[in-house]
Amino acid sequence: MKKNNDMLENKLTALKLNYFAENFRAAAQLAAESNMTHLEFLSELTDGELAEHDTRTVQRRLRNARLPCEKTLEQFQWSHPEKINRMQIENLMRLDFINKKSNILIIGGCGLGKSHLTMALTRQACLKGYNALFCSAIEIVNNLTAARAANCLDRALKKYLTPNVLAMDELGYLPLDKLGCDLLFQVVSQRYERGSMIITSNRVFKNWAEIFHNDPVVTSAILDRLLHHSEVVTIEGKSFRMKDRVT
Repeated sequence: MKKNNDMLENKLTALKLNYFAENFRAAAQLAAESNMTHLEFLSELTDGELAEHDTRTVQRRLRNARLPCEKTLEQFQWSHPEKINRMQIENLMRLDFINKKSNILIIGGCGLGKSHLTMALTRQACLKGYNALFCSAIEIVNNLTAARAANCLDRALKKYLTPNVLAMDELGYLPLDKLGCDLLFQVVSQRYERGSMIITSNRVFKNWAEIFHNDPVVTSAILDRLLHHSEVVTIEGKSFRMKDRVT
């Protein structure tokens, strides 16, 4: 009996049915004691395997999202910003914008929780079955610049075009050169009406030309695509990180 059980465990492990392999002995004993039918026994194990598979899948999506830390909406300090539309943000957590392939633009000064909200939305997307990627705008530009120099730009672009949600943090914290503007435009342009973006910026739209090398053509083209299907979240107030500093 032990030899047969060991052989079955090895086969289940080879098939990557880990829950089956770890629990079939105990489940078989319980089934015998409870007079379960064969189908009930199999269904019980299958339910456990599916639950574990779902857990592993979510964990893989979270790893692939490359979130710098885990942030949730429950952790957000709503009392700090002077102006924030809580109902709007809670509604965004329903993730309807992903199916619509529309964008979320979060605008506000430093230290007001823009990145926190973006990470919470990205995490929620992973939990609900969507593929997502979180990165800073300058990281995207640097990676694509290096890929272009190595003649593998198309492959590098796929990294930012494939996810259901691309969360681009800190757009505007550093100005871009002409090449950086062109590369970022490719990402925005190719994701337009194909996949959602969540973008945070410390600059209001009228000042976005300063981000994009003072190029009105590129700025207009990017804004046109981002704003066509979008929801804008505006946050106002003083930096949370500076609130306790003695002046």
